[in-house]
Amino acid sequence: MKRIFNFSAGPAILPIPVLEEASRGVLEIAGSGMSLLEVSHRGKEYEAIHFDARDRLLRVMGLSPDEYTALFLGGGASLQFAMLPMNFLRQGQTADYVHTGEWAIKAIKEARRFGDVNVAGSSEASRFSYIPKDLNLTPGAQYVHITTNNTIEGTEYSALPDTGDVPLVADASSDILSRAVDYSRLHLIYAGAQKNAGAAGVTLVIARKSCLERASDDLPVILSYKTHAKADSLYNTPPAFAVYIVGLVLKWIEEQGGISVVDARNREKAEIVYRALDEYPGFYDPAVTDRADRSLMNVTFRLKRAELEKEFLAGAQAREMEGLKGHRSVGGFRASIYNAFPIEGCQALAAYLHEFAAANG
Repeated sequence: MKRIFNFSAGPAILPIPVLEEASRGVLEIAGSGMSLLEVSHRGKEYEAIHFDARDRLLRVMGLSPDEYTALFLGGGASLQFAMLPMNFLRQGQTADYVHTGEWAIKAIKEARRFGDVNVAGSSEASRFSYIPKDLNLTPGAQYVHITTNNTIEGTEYSALPDTGDVPLVADASSDILSRAVDYSRLHLIYAGAQKNAGAAGVTLVIARKSCLERASDDLPVILSYKTHAKADSLYNTPPAFAVYIVGLVLKWIEEQGGISVVDARNREKAEIVYRALDEYPGFYDPAVTDRADRSLMNVTFRLKRAELEKEFLAGAQAREMEGLKGHRSVGGFRASIYNAFPIEGCQALAAYLHEFAAANG
């Protein structure tokens, strides 16, 4: 089986053991004589997978099932941009949002449909090259919303902000399960699974049960968090195969030794690439100016000589490195090195960075 170095920002690389077990599940699951793609979501075969994934997710995140619930929803993080304020923000109320890039502004635009939004901090003036630290928070806000990792811009919160008594909410789509975080400081976390947690098609929502009690009751049933919490994410047919993959990824994380082990490996991988970029300040231009805010997941950079970009990309592809082209909104390059990405790929990219700079310097 051929495997390239897949630097794609998502859907992203999955662990080989997960792919192998999933391939077996596609043919037959749990001795049922049916593919996972064929079994009823009300049947015992799928329910075992569903509830194991739910319980395992909370366990891996270090959250008590007495205090938190985990939901498996559709629609991606983009639906959560609207569903969150729809449930918790009403006209005359205010929510604080920190503007750190493309996905944050999409969340802000949706929230403004339902109530007042205070942009508590923004790094837009510096092309989102850092995480805002000094926040102008609203006393009595309904919640404070952050994007923990900015996939396009390459910034990441190294520490969660202190929001006092105001609930902290996070879009953690591109760094959930990638590093040691005190998730209990968050009232609600949502994340598309297709970066670190699984395959495209399912969105994770992990929330304090006390938080969900405050959600509005005056909503379309399918858009109410309470609906899905009460039905254990089985109100409608869930994205069964995607949930299955999430469960397998969580099992893989536990077999690695848990998030602390994954965290250490991700830091090592990121350091290999950043070190190579920093050795050539006259040639490479890392997009994030504050090193403390550099993402462990998405290494973004440009070439000082833009005319060499096509040559750089062609050389990377010749070395079986795919997905390095930066997002169309910012250009340049982006190396996404999620949990399952091998350290050998980071070493190969670092070697190429050295080689290319030496040949063109």
